[in-house]
Amino acid sequence: MFYVIFDLEWNNAYDYRFGKGMNEIIEIGAVKLDEKLNIADTFKQLVKPKLSRKLSSRFKNLTHISLEEINSSGIPFENAVSDFARWSGGEDSVFLSWSNSDLYVLIDNFKKFMGSSSVDFIKKYADLQKYCQSFIASDGANQISLSKCAEIFEINVDTDTLHRALEDCCISAECFRKVYDRKKFSGYVTECDKAFFERLVYKPYYLTKTVSEDFNVNTQELICPYCKSGMRVLKNYESVNKCFRTVCECTQCKKKFWAFIRAKKTYDGVVVTKKINVMNKRRAAAFSRKNKLM
Repeated sequence: MFYVIFDLEWNNAYDYRFGKGMNEIIEIGAVKLDEKLNIADTFKQLVKPKLSRKLSSRFKNLTHISLEEINSSGIPFENAVSDFARWSGGEDSVFLSWSNSDLYVLIDNFKKFMGSSSVDFIKKYADLQKYCQSFIASDGANQISLSKCAEIFEINVDTDTLHRALEDCCISAECFRKVYDRKKFSGYVTECDKAFFERLVYKPYYLTKTVSEDFNVNTQELICPYCKSGMRVLKNYESVNKCFRTVCECTQCKKKFWAFIRAKKTYDGVVVTKKINVMNKRRAAAFSRKNKLM
């Protein structure tokens, strides 16, 4: 069993063929830890970009990687990722990265340049940032940076080498050692089957048709927030700002409300959220007169 901590450096590129931007991997770095968390091996490889015509100022300022260095030592993505897969050990390894953003980028590049959304050599994965943050008191609203985590764990960091893939992996490994607990960590490890990768790349979206194959807004139950009775819909639903809106009335207390329903299509199904706001008396009376409900 090995723990492979990997880090990617990427440049903002533009795919002119499909007319959209993407993060193109420029460097892959990794450290391989044995079961005692000792570094067994390291991996570092620059990647020659296919889409990037130039390196962004932000990328150059963060990584200090130059086009000259890439042209001298870089290899095509297909070769780099194949070398990384062979080096990593595949099924005998748990892959970790600092937040899952690197995994998203790897999948995106894998799909673009390898023709598949499944990174087939990754069988087990864990979000190291999420695991380490579980040991740090916080409100959980924001992801903690690697440098901040190292500071909290009292790990010395050379800021001049931050944002180079291999160096960031070594810092991540130090953080991992500080808080490693085999039993707790096992709860953060996910089996990476085809569905795992499909779920990651699936882009949720809001439904805007009142009736579709996956959803029918007219079947949604509305409950009065005051007396908890059922309500009847007084107006056909309309789609407004990715939300379904209607006017409804409680069958018991006769109060009128605005009802807002959002339906988000996710990989696993449709997630429905509802918001019920009471209509003020003047507006309710005007609605009744207009619709002859008085």
